[in-house]
Amino acid sequence: MNALRRVLRSGGGALARRLSGGELGALPVVAGVVVIWTVFQILNSNFLSPRNLSNLSVDIVGTGMIAVGVVFVLLIGEIDLSVGSVSGLAAAVFAVLNVERGVPEWLAVLVAVAGGALAGSVHGSFVARAGAPAFVVTLAGLLGWNGLMLYVLGTRGTVNLDEGGLVAELTGFYFHDVAAAYSLAAFGTLVCFLVHYGDRRRRRAAGLPHRRLTEVAVRTGAVAFVAFAAAHVLNRFQGLPLALLAFLAVVGGLDLVLRRTRYGRSVYALGGGIEPARRAGIDVVRVRVSVFVLSGTMAAVGGLFLASRITSAGQTSGSGLLLMNAIAAAVIGGTSLFGGRGTTWSALLGMLVIQSIASGMSLLGIQAAVQFMVTGCVLLAAVVLDSVTRRTRREHGRA
Repeated sequence: MNALRRVLRSGGGALARRLSGGELGALPVVAGVVVIWTVFQILNSNFLSPRNLSNLSVDIVGTGMIAVGVVFVLLIGEIDLSVGSVSGLAAAVFAVLNVERGVPEWLAVLVAVAGGALAGSVHGSFVARAGAPAFVVTLAGLLGWNGLMLYVLGTRGTVNLDEGGLVAELTGFYFHDVAAAYSLAAFGTLVCFLVHYGDRRRRRAAGLPHRRLTEVAVRTGAVAFVAFAAAHVLNRFQGLPLALLAFLAVVGGLDLVLRRTRYGRSVYALGGGIEPARRAGIDVVRVRVSVFVLSGTMAAVGGLFLASRITSAGQTSGSGLLLMNAIAAAVIGGTSLFGGRGTTWSALLGMLVIQSIASGMSLLGIQAAVQFMVTGCVLLAAVVLDSVTRRTRREHGRA
């Protein structure tokens, strides 16, 4: 008991120091999710029902995949306005190849995703090699790829996908066995423990300040509680959605790339400034191009998930609020618009906020206009918080 008190006391002190130094991490967005869920649950008891939360977990995937790619672009201090159009183009290419041309689904998927990567490489080449502003280049991409999507669809308007096909199953398949969700929760908990314990061991070996084992245990326990609670809720409906499993795999895998590889460190370094990164021996052009390629690839993947959700691809694919939601999710989740700060988990947390607002207002029958205004206010608050914390970090010599 005394050991627990010491952990809580030291943890509280460390948290206070981090907050005073502008190191907020995911705390604001997690608090925001708790507030949003509490308010909507009070207003409508169906909000936290297993059915609604399960649907919510699938609804965040398509745009969330796109937002993951946006995170990488924001980390180097750039912007990609073309992701919505690229996602729509990928969905259209897949639908026409598979449904109209009879190309096997797996091959049509590869072509669609490769097309997204190619679009990203075009943007990256103009930005990194020609020195053109990313805003203008990707704005041109937004228009150009949207036009190409309309050309690919031609007079078809909308192409319906095979409801029993591979792509349709991306958001329609569930692992009904309760062991699937609980196994994923156990795996996530184990990974969390290994990551924290590994960090502790490396820092201790290097003579740096490190967490106590009891603190590692408390953090792991918190993750375990959330993971198993989520698994329990999902199992009360239809089980673990394949879409959510794929999203978590992508977010977790790319997070490891960012945090544990030389490439990831190069991305973060580039967000701190091009010239310092070049002097540090980083191939600036290669990294900048690769980030846009990744963004285009993830946009294409997200487009396929969005097409799967409605089992069709049409002239409105990739349009509307998709671009704004993808960028907003990355920013609301904690990725800095100034570059150099953020993680792939930002996409998941940000989408959770945006989709929770949409779901809650839909249950309450509130018109879309109010939803746009609320989401806009949340985005503005996130940007202001980002600016304030950046200034605080600079004052403490951490920016």
